[in-house]
Amino acid sequence: MHRVKTTLLACAAAGFLLPAAGPAAAAVPVGNAPSCVAVWQTKGTVTKTGYARNDCGKRLRLKIKWARGTDGDCYTVDPGETISSKVARGPRAFDGADVC
Repeated sequence: MHRVKTTLLACAAAGFLLPAAGPAAAAVPVGNAPSCVAVWQTKGTVTKTGYARNDCGKRLRLKIKWARGTDGDCYTVDPGETISSKVARGPRAFDGADVC
């Protein structure tokens, strides 16, 4: 254990970025939706699903963004509502939500 801790400290001191533990380690989605829109994804064995929940105080037009392929459909989303888009697992990456 001491050896691992020493190696981690040496990497940090050398300026290498170390991944955080837990859910915070996930990549931050890059969509252009306002910060009051909560975005997340779930992964199954065959598919993954991206979600966007409108936590803003007004109605928005939103779509789920996917890298390397077609984005989800554009929806009118009232405050408190959630939209989703499901794709096959593989090279597609969840990129958050965009206004449309």
